[in-house]
Amino acid sequence: MKLVILASIIGACAAGALPAYLPPQFRTAPTYYQESYRPRAGLERSAAILRSVSDVNERGFHYAFETENGIQAEETGHEANGIQAQGSYSYTGDDGQVYSVRYTADANGFQAEGAHLPTPPPLPEAIAKALQENQRDEANGIFDDGSYHDGKYGDSDVVVARAQFQPNRQYYTPGFRSTGYRY
Repeated sequence: MKLVILASIIGACAAGALPAYLPPQFRTAPTYYQESYRPRAGLERSAAILRSVSDVNERGFHYAFETENGIQAEETGHEANGIQAQGSYSYTGDDGQVYSVRYTADANGFQAEGAHLPTPPPLPEAIAKALQENQRDEANGIFDDGSYHDGKYGDSDVVVARAQFQPNRQYYTPGFRSTGYRY
Protein backbone atom coordinates (compact mmCIF):
# COMPACT_ATOMS: atom_id res chain seq x y z
CA MET A 1 0.00 0.00 0.00
CA LYS A 2 2.87 2.34 0.84
CA LEU A 3 4.32 1.71 -2.63
CA VAL A 4 1.06 2.81 -4.34
CA ILE A 5 0.88 6.01 -2.26
CA LEU A 6 4.54 6.80 -2.97
CA ALA A 7 4.08 6.25 -6.72
CA SER A 8 0.99 8.52 -6.70
CA ILE A 9 2.88 11.33 -4.95
CA ILE A 10 5.84 11.05 -7.36
CA GLY A 11 3.46 11.07 -10.36
CA ALA A 12 1.63 14.17 -9.08
CA CYS A 13 4.91 16.00 -8.53
CA ALA A 14 6.18 15.06 -11.98
CA ALA A 15 2.93 16.23 -13.61
CA GLY A 16 3.12 19.55 -11.79
CA ALA A 17 6.64 20.16 -13.10
CA LEU A 18 5.56 19.84 -16.77
CA PRO A 19 4.75 23.05 -18.67
CA ALA A 20 1.05 23.62 -19.28
CA TYR A 21 -0.18 22.10 -22.54
CA LEU A 22 -2.27 24.33 -24.76
CA PRO A 23 -4.08 22.68 -27.70
CA PRO A 24 -3.14 24.10 -31.12
CA GLN A 25 -6.57 25.64 -31.78
CA PHE A 26 -6.17 27.88 -28.71
CA ARG A 27 -2.64 29.07 -29.44
CA THR A 28 -2.25 32.59 -30.77
CA ALA A 29 -1.06 33.12 -34.32
CA PRO A 30 2.46 34.47 -34.73
CA THR A 31 2.76 38.18 -35.30
CA TYR A 32 4.40 38.71 -38.66
CA TYR A 33 4.03 42.48 -38.77
CA GLN A 34 4.46 44.90 -35.94
CA GLU A 35 2.23 47.95 -35.70
CA SER A 36 5.14 50.28 -36.52
CA TYR A 37 5.87 48.34 -39.72
CA ARG A 38 2.26 48.42 -40.96
CA PRO A 39 0.63 51.66 -39.87
CA ARG A 40 -2.69 50.80 -41.54
CA ALA A 41 -3.04 47.49 -39.67
CA GLY A 42 -5.15 49.11 -36.95
CA LEU A 43 -7.62 50.39 -39.55
CA GLU A 44 -7.81 47.03 -41.32
CA ARG A 45 -8.68 45.08 -38.20
CA SER A 46 -11.83 46.97 -37.41
CA ALA A 47 -12.94 48.36 -40.77
CA ALA A 48 -16.70 48.58 -41.12
CA ILE A 49 -18.44 47.50 -44.30
CA LEU A 50 -20.04 50.52 -45.97
CA ARG A 51 -21.67 48.73 -48.92
CA SER A 52 -22.34 45.08 -49.67
CA VAL A 53 -24.23 43.72 -52.68
CA SER A 54 -24.63 40.04 -53.51
CA ASP A 55 -26.85 38.65 -56.23
CA VAL A 56 -26.84 35.03 -57.39
CA ASN A 57 -29.35 33.69 -59.89
CA GLU A 58 -29.60 31.23 -62.79
CA ARG A 59 -27.92 33.69 -65.19
CA GLY A 60 -24.84 34.23 -63.04
CA PHE A 61 -23.63 36.19 -60.05
CA HIS A 62 -22.61 39.68 -59.03
CA TYR A 63 -21.07 40.90 -55.81
CA ALA A 64 -19.59 44.16 -54.63
CA PHE A 65 -18.41 45.57 -51.34
CA GLU A 66 -16.68 48.61 -49.93
CA THR A 67 -15.11 49.13 -46.53
CA GLU A 68 -14.34 52.30 -44.63
CA ASN A 69 -10.58 51.79 -44.99
CA GLY A 70 -10.75 52.13 -48.78
CA ILE A 71 -11.00 48.50 -49.90
CA GLN A 72 -13.40 48.05 -52.82
CA ALA A 73 -14.17 44.91 -54.81
CA GLU A 74 -16.66 43.98 -57.52
CA GLU A 75 -17.10 40.86 -59.65
CA THR A 76 -19.62 39.63 -62.19
CA GLY A 77 -19.66 36.19 -63.74
CA HIS A 78 -21.62 33.42 -65.36
CA GLU A 79 -21.23 29.75 -66.16
CA ALA A 80 -20.17 29.00 -69.73
CA ASN A 81 -17.51 26.35 -70.29
CA GLY A 82 -16.57 26.75 -66.64
CA ILE A 83 -16.94 30.01 -64.76
CA GLN A 84 -16.24 33.20 -66.66
CA ALA A 85 -15.82 36.23 -64.45
CA GLN A 86 -14.54 39.76 -64.62
CA GLY A 87 -14.06 42.22 -61.86
CA SER A 88 -11.83 44.63 -60.04
CA TYR A 89 -10.55 45.45 -56.60
CA SER A 90 -8.64 48.33 -55.07
CA TYR A 91 -7.02 49.05 -51.74
CA THR A 92 -4.81 51.63 -50.10
CA GLY A 93 -1.27 50.38 -49.51
CA ASP A 94 0.93 51.10 -46.52
CA ASP A 95 2.58 53.85 -48.56
CA GLY A 96 -0.79 55.66 -48.90
CA GLN A 97 -1.11 54.92 -52.62
CA VAL A 98 -4.31 53.40 -53.98
CA TYR A 99 -3.67 50.16 -55.91
CA SER A 100 -6.27 49.04 -58.44
CA VAL A 101 -6.52 45.74 -60.30
CA ARG A 102 -8.92 44.76 -63.10
CA TYR A 103 -9.12 41.11 -64.04
CA THR A 104 -10.82 38.43 -66.07
CA ALA A 105 -10.96 34.78 -65.12
CA ASP A 106 -12.04 32.16 -67.65
CA ALA A 107 -10.74 29.13 -69.52
CA ASN A 108 -7.52 31.09 -70.20
CA GLY A 109 -6.85 31.52 -66.47
CA PHE A 110 -6.70 34.55 -64.20
CA GLN A 111 -5.47 37.61 -66.10
CA ALA A 112 -4.89 40.70 -64.01
CA GLU A 113 -4.08 44.23 -65.15
CA GLY A 114 -2.81 47.02 -62.96
CA ALA A 115 -0.35 49.89 -63.18
CA HIS A 116 1.67 48.47 -60.27
CA LEU A 117 1.86 44.88 -61.59
CA PRO A 118 5.06 43.77 -63.33
CA THR A 119 4.96 43.12 -67.06
CA PRO A 120 6.87 40.41 -68.91
CA PRO A 121 9.97 41.35 -70.91
CA PRO A 122 9.55 41.77 -74.67
CA LEU A 123 9.56 38.61 -76.78
CA PRO A 124 12.99 37.95 -78.37
CA GLU A 125 13.02 38.39 -82.15
CA ALA A 126 14.12 34.80 -82.84
CA ILE A 127 11.23 33.37 -80.82
CA ALA A 128 8.72 35.73 -82.45
CA LYS A 129 9.98 34.61 -85.87
CA ALA A 130 9.70 30.92 -84.89
CA LEU A 131 6.14 31.43 -83.64
CA GLN A 132 5.18 33.12 -86.93
CA GLU A 133 6.69 30.23 -88.90
CA ASN A 134 4.74 27.74 -86.77
CA GLN A 135 1.49 29.63 -87.42
CA ARG A 136 2.23 29.75 -91.15
CA ASP A 137 2.98 26.00 -91.22
CA GLU A 138 -0.19 25.15 -89.31
CA ALA A 139 -2.23 27.32 -91.70
CA ASN A 140 -0.75 25.26 -94.57
CA GLY A 141 -1.62 21.98 -92.84
CA ILE A 142 1.87 21.18 -91.57
CA PHE A 143 1.85 20.06 -87.94
CA ASP A 144 5.07 19.25 -86.09
CA ASP A 145 4.34 17.09 -83.07
CA GLY A 146 8.01 16.98 -82.06
CA SER A 147 8.57 13.34 -82.94
CA TYR A 148 11.20 12.10 -85.38
CA HIS A 149 10.05 11.00 -88.85
CA ASP A 150 12.59 9.31 -91.12
CA GLY A 151 11.29 10.87 -94.32
CA LYS A 152 11.25 14.36 -92.89
CA TYR A 153 15.03 14.69 -92.83
CA GLY A 154 17.28 14.04 -95.81
CA ASP A 155 19.99 11.39 -95.67
CA SER A 156 22.70 14.03 -95.96
CA ASP A 157 21.70 15.52 -92.57
CA VAL A 158 21.88 12.12 -90.88
CA VAL A 159 25.30 11.34 -92.39
CA VAL A 160 26.65 14.71 -91.22
CA ALA A 161 25.28 14.14 -87.72
CA ARG A 162 26.84 10.66 -87.54
CA ALA A 163 30.18 11.99 -88.76
CA GLN A 164 30.20 14.62 -86.02
CA PHE A 165 29.69 12.09 -83.22
CA GLN A 166 32.13 9.22 -83.11
CA PRO A 167 32.49 7.51 -79.74
CA ASN A 168 35.95 7.26 -78.26
CA ARG A 169 36.76 3.57 -78.67
CA GLN A 170 39.74 3.47 -76.32
CA TYR A 171 37.41 3.19 -73.30
CA TYR A 172 35.62 0.03 -74.46
CA THR A 173 36.87 -3.32 -73.19
CA PRO A 174 38.21 -5.82 -75.75
CA GLY A 175 35.35 -8.20 -74.88
CA PHE A 176 32.83 -5.56 -75.88
CA ARG A 177 34.40 -5.21 -79.34
CA SER A 178 34.49 -8.97 -79.86
CA THR A 179 30.72 -9.28 -79.43
CA GLY A 180 30.15 -7.83 -82.85
CA TYR A 181 29.02 -4.30 -82.00
CA ARG A 182 30.45 -1.85 -84.49
CA TYR A 183 30.30 1.91 -84.65
